[in-house]
Amino acid sequence: MTVPKKRTSILKKNIRKRVWKNKVYRVSQNALSLAKSLYTGKSKGFFCNNKEGIQSGLKN
Repeated sequence: MTVPKKRTSILKKNIRKRVWKNKVYRVSQNALSLAKSLYTGKSKGFFCNNKEGIQSGLKN
């Protein structure tokens, strides 16, 4: 006979949400850091064919 599953506690639910939000936060911080380095021209690990085109596009 099937039995309903137990309800997830609020604590477990909040932990799962926090883990997901922290992952998103880290990815967004990396993206912002890369954008800042491209804007200032101090990027060290990003390859681009037309550097002047990117900088003029970001300033406009």
